[in-house]
Amino acid sequence: MNTLDDTDTRLLAALQKNAQLTAEKLGELLHLSPSQAGRRRQRLEAEGYIDGYRARLDAPRLGLAVQAFVTVQMATHAPDQVRAFTRIVETRPEIVSAWTMTGEADFLLRVYCRDLAGLHALLHETILPVPAVARVQSQIVMDQFKTDGPLPV
Repeated sequence: MNTLDDTDTRLLAALQKNAQLTAEKLGELLHLSPSQAGRRRQRLEAEGYIDGYRARLDAPRLGLAVQAFVTVQMATHAPDQVRAFTRIVETRPEIVSAWTMTGEADFLLRVYCRDLAGLHALLHETILPVPAVARVQSQIVMDQFKTDGPLPV
């Protein structure tokens, strides 16, 4: 893996704030020519430092009023049963991110639903019926006072 210099780090920080920056604007910010800034961006993309560009959408405005974190404890860790569970997680649009965890819970899921009935259906009709699932616990987000921020580069 290549090391990042100060200019690379500043470029990454700028793109985390605004992924739509043009090569011209990046060049201005970094005191480079637009072509140099563009080549650096392309190199950082090719080396995997930048894994994509996304728009941040407003969940409540889209009708997704309930955000929750769901912990899942497995009854078994048999690979085929765990794969069956992870396939469900990967295909459900309400589950926007998932992590395997140490500690009491095996998985942590971040979910967005239109309402409490939608969360209830996801938990009781999709997740709990999976044979490998032993226990599910949900925590509903009351307010998110800090949004997902940029990585500390």
